Amino acid sequence: MSSAQELQEQGVKQFQQKEFEEAARLFQEAGEAYEASGQKDIAAEMQVNLALTRRSMGANQEAIDLMSQALLTFTELGDQKRRAMVLGNMGGVYVALNDKEQAAECYREAADIFQELGEKKLHGETLLAIANLQMSNRKVGDAAATYEAGLSELDSLSVSQKMIKGLIGFKNSLMGGGKPAVESEPDDENG
Repeated sequence: MSSAQELQEQGVKQFQQKEFEEAARLFQEAGEAYEASGQKDIAAEMQVNLALTRRSMGANQEAIDLMSQALLTFTELGDQKRRAMVLGNMGGVYVALNDKEQAAECYREAADIFQELGEKKLHGETLLAIANLQMSNRKVGDAAATYEAGLSELDSLSVSQKMIKGLIGFKNSLMGGGKPAVESEPDDENG
């Protein structure tokens, strides 16, 4: 029998090759093996991997159920980073289920946790997901501001993100925004 880590690696490989049924089987077996060896946190990660596989297969409600179980485990373990990662993934599944309110709630909670933990990249990526959700709700102004905040958290941007950041900067320069105003000292004559 393969080790839990080997099963996990094989599952990732199958997932990347879009062999979702086989990936799901491997993640399930890996999770059971990790659980049997007392590695509850890694077993919960396998639940998330299985959930992402199910999501790719269109079984979104099953994905939410699996992620909810993993979320409970990470909450019990006090693992805030992985808890936030699960919430972000749940947000994506809720978007697929067209439950935008629940998606926004998951994304906001994940973003708050990432910010508290100082996880700039994950915080920025989550803000971009929130901005995309705002755009789908036709909240263009909110989406632009959230997108700008998200981009400012990321160190390396894609070409399209660089273009959008440049456009936002250009818009801000036209509108007199973009950089905070410097407060001037009060005049001796007036004060």
